[in-house]
Amino acid sequence: MKTLLTNSLSPYTGSWSKVQAAHLLRRSTFGATFEQIKEVEILGLDMAVQLLLSDLPHPSPPLNYFHEDDPYAPIGTSWVDKRYPQGDGFFQRRFSLDAWVLGQLFTQEISIREKMVLFWHNHFAVERGVIEDAKALYKYSKLLRENALGNFRQLVKDITLDPAMLWYLNGRDNTKNNPNENYARELLELFTIGKGDIAGPGDYTTFTEEDVIQIARVLTGWKDIGMYSSQVDELYVEFFEWDHDTGTKTLSPRFDEVQISNAGQDEYSNLIDIIFQKRDTALYICRKIYRWFVNFDITPAIESEVIESLAQHLIDNDFDVIPVMEILLKSEHFYSTDIRGAVIKNPMEFVFSVLNGFEVEMPEDFIQWYTSLKHLSNYMEEMQMVYFAPPSVAGWEAFYLQPQFYKQWINSVTLRPRMEFTDRLSTEGFNFSGFDFQIDVLSFISKLDNPAEPNDLIADISTVLFPDGINEAQVDFLKEILIPGLPDFEWTLEYGNYLENPDNAMVRASVEARLRDMIKAMLTFPEFYTN
Repeated sequence: MKTLLTNSLSPYTGSWSKVQAAHLLRRSTFGATFEQIKEVEILGLDMAVQLLLSDLPHPSPPLNYFHEDDPYAPIGTSWVDKRYPQGDGFFQRRFSLDAWVLGQLFTQEISIREKMVLFWHNHFAVERGVIEDAKALYKYSKLLRENALGNFRQLVKDITLDPAMLWYLNGRDNTKNNPNENYARELLELFTIGKGDIAGPGDYTTFTEEDVIQIARVLTGWKDIGMYSSQVDELYVEFFEWDHDTGTKTLSPRFDEVQISNAGQDEYSNLIDIIFQKRDTALYICRKIYRWFVNFDITPAIESEVIESLAQHLIDNDFDVIPVMEILLKSEHFYSTDIRGAVIKNPMEFVFSVLNGFEVEMPEDFIQWYTSLKHLSNYMEEMQMVYFAPPSVAGWEAFYLQPQFYKQWINSVTLRPRMEFTDRLSTEGFNFSGFDFQIDVLSFISKLDNPAEPNDLIADISTVLFPDGINEAQVDFLKEILIPGLPDFEWTLEYGNYLENPDNAMVRASVEARLRDMIKAMLTFPEFYTN
């Protein structure tokens, strides 16, 4: 039974099947296996959301996997707390980080954490090209991962003093004698309260240009230490009292003309507390959460019934994120039929929904593991989404640029590499440094409920791939690939013959080829491009 669009955040009470379980996992993870979908179906909504929001241990740090001349981090050891060697070691560590961070998406955990980490990376964006220091980017990534489901206000405080952010938005250059307004502006416009409608010269409803000036004064005196250094092992930040503006700062009427007196190294924290007293801060972040996990289309009704309620829930819980995610992921609204398939997958979702959904194996050798993931990173660059490389401080345009939003992911440039990736992965595969990287179709279907029956086979694969199934004509089209012109029982016989003779090369090749061609076709369906 379909659940039509409702704006209610009341707990979902409709049917709970693989369809709803897959929808929950599709939106909160980077692809789920058929077994995971069944597990979530059995768990039920409440326990599934509890599992998704559970804490996880932090992953082991990235390793040096191919730079033999690094004197501080030999092959197989981590470089995250080691100074830079002379020469090209700087770039080798970047390659290691690029691979490692994608490896975190290549997981079978039922957890929302990596989706939240990417959300925060898009929200508190730093750009490759401006920030190339791998140690700084790892530290930034670690901060986001450790606070992915923590307190939003505390995360804003922590990111304000993050070395990568201090460098990226010139916080390190912000001194009492030469104030720099870059971070102050983005703290308001992009990170917390958002830029409202223009109400007058220099007045954006939520803040004013004078607020930017005064907040820049508050944030003076902080420096990152050790960036790009061959002398310092670990990055850190330090407050320099002599470089801090100790005068009283007076904010505009948008902040009730509050006065911020000198508090030294605690003054930035006091400022952020003031910003978080404004309801617009909660509304702004809840809109971004909604667009990331639900839909870009925030109608007046959704604004008043969904966003306002989420914002109040966030305020009531002192800006802890988990209660907001919990009410959203359990809501009637989230499981509305019109929500399923409403989002075009971003490149990371697209790639990893195939890799994780089909349980594509990664090499056990750690050098091949890193090399394969680095190749994936290069491939995704053609799809116009690379970790640590959003195009601007505002993040990727598909998450904010109206009216296209997610539609920007698909164009004449990006469609080709998407299709090439799925076509190749489902057929001949890739070879990364001697490792064959492809879908094992026979292993995959062996874990389905009834792979010997063609209609059940297609239905179960559709559960993994498509938000709302496919129609009868599409099923007939796929069966024509699997058993061209033959009745259904012919597949049952052919697959049964393979099960009885798994070592017969000819029998195996015939079954495998038919499956590969069918899955290749399924991965071209428009439905696969959506969540």
